[in-house]
Amino acid sequence: MSVFDASKVDFAKGDGLVCAVVQDHLTLQVLMVAWMDRAALDETIASGEATFFSRSRQTRWRKGETSGHRLSVKRIEADCDGDTLLLSVEPLGPACHLGTTSCFGEATAPGVGQLGALERTIAARASAPPETSRTAALFARGVKRIAQKVGEEGVEVALAATAGDAKEVCEESADLLYHLLVLLRARGLSLQDVTNVLAGRAGGKS
Repeated sequence: MSVFDASKVDFAKGDGLVCAVVQDHLTLQVLMVAWMDRAALDETIASGEATFFSRSRQTRWRKGETSGHRLSVKRIEADCDGDTLLLSVEPLGPACHLGTTSCFGEATAPGVGQLGALERTIAARASAPPETSRTAALFARGVKRIAQKVGEEGVEVALAATAGDAKEVCEESADLLYHLLVLLRARGLSLQDVTNVLAGRAGGKS
């Protein structure tokens, strides 16, 4: 977890509590909202796992202490007023007590968050036996074959764009994105590494 300075948080404004919004660090899907006192925040920082304060039970609780569905905290940020926290996490199971990914009814990550969800699935299958899935079989064939597939899918996208309909363009683009994510994983890279490059180019002439 990245370093966070708890002294910047204004607990006095909320009678000792601040609101904590929990977000999946890969998909950016909002998973849940809870409350923290200073002790819960300190415990979260020390353990790397999200710990909250229950207003109904008047006690601290670590997410997943009974279900095992813990939240591994990657980063904590405070808002501009210092009275709300954003926790970027790796969820180790459903975040909602009802068994859903999110407490807000989203079965899957919305929009481009699907790329993060796909990246997580690809990572889980990277070391699996090749007979268990298409993804595992692709990893077993090595980087050169994966790179070849990326090239083939890139050509398919170009052909669809010039001669196909919108549905075909979308389908071929989905194939390209999937194989590109597999290639990145095979090279020990992530989608975040690519978006970091894009962020560095923002505002430039590219």
